[in-house]
Amino acid sequence: MYKFAYAEILDESATLSRERERQALDHAVDLLERATGAAAPERQAALLTLQKLWSFFIADLADGHNELPQALKADLASLGLWVIQEADRALNEQAHPLRGLIDVNRAIRDGLK
Repeated sequence: MYKFAYAEILDESATLSRERERQALDHAVDLLERATGAAAPERQAALLTLQKLWSFFIADLADGHNELPQALKADLASLGLWVIQEADRALNEQAHPLRGLIDVNRAIRDGLK
C-alpha cells in the first residue's frame, strides 16, 4: 500500500514538473513573439529570459537525481546550448530573426503535454 501511494506521488510530481516546464516555455515563447519587431529593450528582456530558462534546464539535466535517459539528457542539453548561443546572436544582432528560437521552443513546449 505504501509503495503504491509513493509511486502515485512520484507520478504526480513528474506531471507537475512537466506542467511547470511547459508554462515556463509558454511564457518564454510569448515574450519572444511579442519581441519580434519590438524595441531593443523588450527584445533583450525576452532573449535573456530564454537564456536563463535554458540555463536552469541544463543544470537540471546535469543533476544526478534527474532520471531521464542519458541520451535524452544529452540531446536536450545540446539543444539548450544551441538556444543559448542563438539567443546570444540575436542579442548582438538586432536584425537576427527570432523565428527559429520561437519554433524550437514551441515544439519542446508542445512535447511536454
